[in-house]
Amino acid sequence: MPTTNARGALPLAATLLTASVALYMALVALGNITDFGTNQEFVRHVLAMDTTFRDDDLMWRAITDEGVQDAAYVAIIVWETAAALVLVYGTWLWARHDHARARSVSTYGLLMVMLLFGAGFMAIGGEWFAMWQSEDWNGLDAALRVFVLSGVVLLVDHLPDRQSGRSEHPSD
Repeated sequence: MPTTNARGALPLAATLLTASVALYMALVALGNITDFGTNQEFVRHVLAMDTTFRDDDLMWRAITDEGVQDAAYVAIIVWETAAALVLVYGTWLWARHDHARARSVSTYGLLMVMLLFGAGFMAIGGEWFAMWQSEDWNGLDAALRVFVLSGVVLLVDHLPDRQSGRSEHPSD
């Protein structure tokens, strides 16, 4: 099999996969901005814990103040938007073949996504606010899909480019 230079299949895969997560996050942020009310209700129900089993041992965690709920939702949208912008920049660096910087920037963006969906939605929403108990307002499956997708892209972005004979990590 002939060898290819650093512009081979692996950097192309990293570019396209990073672009896919960037597009997803941009669409999520845009959707939350342009259709604010839909996911606002989602966040309000999760934080209020009003569709959970209403166990007295857990209900003290509920946040029912709509101002606090809305502030949390706006913070989520800001985080989504920032992650999308970081990933767009990472994609642009991949496309320019600046692989070391692309890997670094993409890592930050992907970790932002993984923190939001893993720590934010799965851990805090799912466990702290018992979202798993709700039949109507349970986003754990969607959060897991995005978390896993972002993790796979992070792994691909960090694979050494064996075809070029370099790992392309700045510290190597």
